[in-house]
Amino acid sequence: MTPDQILAIKPRVLSQAQRESYFADGYILLEKFIDDAWLKKLRDATSELVERSKKVSKSDAVFDLEKDHNADSPRLRRVSNPTEHHPVFWEYVSKSPMLDAVADLVGPSVKFHHSKLNFKWSKGGEEVKWHYDISFWPHTNYSPLTIGTYLYDCGVDQGPLGVIPRSHLIEPMPSQYDSSGNWVGCLSETDAKKAVESSKAVYLTGPAGSLTLHNCRTIHGSPKNQSDLGRPLLLYTLTSADAFPYTINPLKPIHDQAILSGERALYAHHDATPCHIPPDWSEGYTSIFSLQQKETNGESAKATYAM
Repeated sequence: MTPDQILAIKPRVLSQAQRESYFADGYILLEKFIDDAWLKKLRDATSELVERSKKVSKSDAVFDLEKDHNADSPRLRRVSNPTEHHPVFWEYVSKSPMLDAVADLVGPSVKFHHSKLNFKWSKGGEEVKWHYDISFWPHTNYSPLTIGTYLYDCGVDQGPLGVIPRSHLIEPMPSQYDSSGNWVGCLSETDAKKAVESSKAVYLTGPAGSLTLHNCRTIHGSPKNQSDLGRPLLLYTLTSADAFPYTINPLKPIHDQAILSGERALYAHHDATPCHIPPDWSEGYTSIFSLQQKETNGESAKATYAM
């Protein structure tokens, strides 16, 4: 569906002004959108996963760890596919009001792509460099969006999500390969500086229960957590039902392409704007943290597709 077609449908939970703002700027922030009952369930489930991580000494397909992680002082960077490791996370994406907010932005038929639970631990939780999402998992159109849920209050010092307004409209999209053809999963310093200077970054701080929603082309990142408080951020990527992936889902979730709302699409909607293709993920993928910090095959992953 096109933005005009989506806007012509009566919204479920968002105002028309919020929807128009999303399509114009590439993001919206919904403060205190999730109630305390959902927050308690999500916090309890998150604590259970952190407890499980204490038995892990090195990063694996589920837990991506900071180098100082240990059983006495766990320091996770990510839990991949939390929907597969605790039932609350699937219940939340399929039954909470968050799904209605997404339907107001991608259309009434909504499809699941993946989930992740990112952490920024106190005193130095790692930054995420400026990047955009769609070239990690290209689709036939640019409806995919990512929803972040703040499980606790997130202020400036906790390393909140930062976005570049209207960067989802930049053409051509900047490369996330370096000058040698290696996939690095972020913009070059030159492209990042140009994007930030053209439209000042906005940092999406908010109280617990707030949602951040950004389009798959929106340039975003987050600074280190310099506070004494940890900051988990629960993330889901959902799409319109008529968006179909061109490449393998690097996180390989069991719920990939599951219809969460509405009906399965009979036709794919194709956007004419070209999108960069990522490297071959068959050798494995852990997280954007390890990729941007050059800990994994991202440093040596050569472009095997036209750039």
